[in-house]
Amino acid sequence: MTRRVSGFLLALAAFMIFEWISLGFNLQDGHETGFYVVHGILIAVNLILALVLGGIGVRAWIRGRP
Repeated sequence: MTRRVSGFLLALAAFMIFEWISLGFNLQDGHETGFYVVHGILIAVNLILALVLGGIGVRAWIRGRP
């Protein structure tokens, strides 16, 4: 994997973490419980996916050093 692709994965992971944490803080009261359950699951799954992509990106970045 090239450094360009690994940099993209790192940027994507950082964006996903920022986006989903921001969404979690911006959820307002007044919704049904199911709404919070579904969004909580979405947030958790996407944060795990971001961590996996970030890990792959870091390993590829280190391997791609000259």
